[in-house]
Amino acid sequence: MAPSAVMDLEKREGKSDEECSSTTSVESSPNLKPKALDELIPDRKEIEVPGKYGNRVTRYLGHNFFSTYRKIFSIIFFANLATFIALIVKANGTPLAPDVASAASANLMVCILFRQENFVNLCYEICVSAPHSLPLAIRRRLAKVFHYGGAHSGAGTAAVVWYILYTAIATKDFVQNPTTDAKASIITSYILVTMFVFILAAAHPTFRLRFHDHFEAMHRFSGWTALVTFWTHNILAAKALAAEAGVPMGIYLIHSPNFWFLCVSTSCTFLSWGRLRRHEVYPEVLSDHATRLHFKYRPMEPFYGLKISTSPMLEWHAFATIPDEDESGKINGFSVVVSNAGDWTRKAIHEPSKKLWVRGYPLHGLLYTSVLFKKVVIVATGSGIGPCLSLMYANVTPRRILWSTPNPELTYGKKIMDAVLKADRDAVIWNTRENGRPDMVALTWQLVRESGAEAVFIISNPKVTKKVVYGMETRGVPAYGAIFDS
Repeated sequence: MAPSAVMDLEKREGKSDEECSSTTSVESSPNLKPKALDELIPDRKEIEVPGKYGNRVTRYLGHNFFSTYRKIFSIIFFANLATFIALIVKANGTPLAPDVASAASANLMVCILFRQENFVNLCYEICVSAPHSLPLAIRRRLAKVFHYGGAHSGAGTAAVVWYILYTAIATKDFVQNPTTDAKASIITSYILVTMFVFILAAAHPTFRLRFHDHFEAMHRFSGWTALVTFWTHNILAAKALAAEAGVPMGIYLIHSPNFWFLCVSTSCTFLSWGRLRRHEVYPEVLSDHATRLHFKYRPMEPFYGLKISTSPMLEWHAFATIPDEDESGKINGFSVVVSNAGDWTRKAIHEPSKKLWVRGYPLHGLLYTSVLFKKVVIVATGSGIGPCLSLMYANVTPRRILWSTPNPELTYGKKIMDAVLKADRDAVIWNTRENGRPDMVALTWQLVRESGAEAVFIISNPKVTKKVVYGMETRGVPAYGAIFDS
């Protein structure tokens, strides 16, 4: 809602200015009064956005085709290609089955590590530790750490290719020298290949976006089946190879890279699911379109996200957390904003659960990288303001805020409106019901130009996110928005 529209709404509801600005929580402040849209953007009809750099081909290659996600994927691919060539040279022909198996296990370990919360948080901490004194060219690249999904998918795809190669070599060896132990090993190999193909097929972006719940189920249950089968196969293969080498199986396992790679992979899985807990939740209904779920079981610092569920074996939903403060300003629990975007969220709003499952350790997200910059512009549409509230509470990076949504106070409540205005007294809050859809690129550019911000962060739907990120990047402004795998 535009600030001017906020006051109109308050008057329609029969509230005085004093009542509307009274302190309702630590998020509110009696001194916060929204400004009129014309006052905030007096020349909005005359905003001139400069032309884009380069031509259509160079822009497509630089900002679309060669995305950071694909660059990371490509690095993994070429590293594995180099390893493959080295193994061919080492064996003077077809690589040896144990070496190929080790390559598959190593990639599987990397794949799982980039989905383990503590490891991902470590990657974030390393990248955001860069001081502001470093050149912007370095900091803008470090901020792209949230594309770590490229390492996950790249290593996962490589693991499948390596294991298919291993199965082919093992099958050839079995045909030449069939034994009982080798037969059992071959059977488990084909089961693993089947599970890996299921996982890889379900992870295709088209399938993942259209059938997300099915993707999660196939990923989870095929992964667990693969992990158990992998251990079975590793033991059977070690037994056969140890007998062939004339050493005890335990000694052979200790000296096998496969064994240690698999130990790390298994530990990551148990570490995440071992933290599965069911916690009390306290819903705060904001409107028919949104609710705020409060958790009290632990304090939560800014810049973390969490996965919650009502059916832990079937589906999980990731939300950015918002620190909850008590009257003294001390963090006392946290909350998440849920807006109506599907069956699960609709039920969470109209039939809120008293308890919800939480899994894994809190995970850093995109907005944590904002601390790399001296000043930023935060752009949000609709419920995208929820994740942004964590940054607003952190109060570590000066920021300007642009929020476009239908009837913001009516939908999300006065507390959230006050939190936005407290973070940026001149926040541009655009009510699309009264002012129509804004030119997000032009408004974002206006705020960047006025504030001298070094970067733009946007939380929105994929279409708007892509448009704003592309619009800023092609004009030389670092811009970051969540992708499907971040």
